[in-house]
Amino acid sequence: MIKPGRPVKDLTIKGNTSIVKIFEEMSQSGGFESRNLADGLNILTSMISDKKCLRFLSFIGAIISTGLRGIIKDMIRNQWFDVVITTCGALDHDIARYYSNYKEGSFALNDKELANQDIHRLGNVLVPLKSYGPLIENKIQTFLEKAYKEGKREMSTADITKMIGNHMGENSFLYWAFKNEVPVIVPGIMDGAVGSQIWLFTQKHRDFKLNLTADADLLSGLIFKAKKSGAFMIGGGIPKHHTLWWNQYREGLDYALYVTTAQEFDGSSSGALVSEAISWGKVSQNAKQTTVHAEATTILPFLYSALLSKLK
Repeated sequence: MIKPGRPVKDLTIKGNTSIVKIFEEMSQSGGFESRNLADGLNILTSMISDKKCLRFLSFIGAIISTGLRGIIKDMIRNQWFDVVITTCGALDHDIARYYSNYKEGSFALNDKELANQDIHRLGNVLVPLKSYGPLIENKIQTFLEKAYKEGKREMSTADITKMIGNHMGENSFLYWAFKNEVPVIVPGIMDGAVGSQIWLFTQKHRDFKLNLTADADLLSGLIFKAKKSGAFMIGGGIPKHHTLWWNQYREGLDYALYVTTAQEFDGSSSGALVSEAISWGKVSQNAKQTTVHAEATTILPFLYSALLSKLK
């Protein structure tokens, strides 16, 4: 027999209502995504506060092209997470925005005109060609040459991201990962500008190798020792799947919050709810878990602000 929950309560927000109180109100509002978002705040609060928990942060690279990069950077600086799994685009955008700037644009701009002006469009973010390809090529080749001269002949993606972070400054998420010794793993590193530059480097230095199995060794060493594990997954694709994949080896995540705009009707990994991963053993049957259907740049500032209040 189905037992209904609490009565649906109207939201009451006044001028002095705190962000945490708003989330509490949302948790009692009955529907629709507001309840999932409020649950997500509680899950993250418990996960970050749990000293026995190995904490994963996964995200897609596109958000690093936006101001959300600042929140990603601050969460890593706050030492809320132990491992980061992302895409090559995140490295590309972090480097490009550290040494240059992107510009505000519009979804409605004429892409032929942009191409003629040497400007790439990423949604409503404009990426000048001079701020991207040539800049990243110069920096990565310089970084790799330095590492090669120091005797490096083989590197994992965690080594690559650590190397990059060591050359960056405080507005870079890779810098804070390097400083706080948080490994950043990029399983699909060849799908981006940094990966292409690694390949080009190997054309001149045939004894230099990219070792992806070393990343697996790193992850296995962490997973097999973890008493608990949890993940905050922002967007789907490889970062989300890789996070879930490795956690099946320790009977699944104990905490999981997934933020996505994808729908599950097409059978994609990005559209799959966190709860689907329970059937694969990637999320524990007793896990605190939820999926929030929302666009990350819209909700994460509020979620981060509430976390700061709850965790202080």
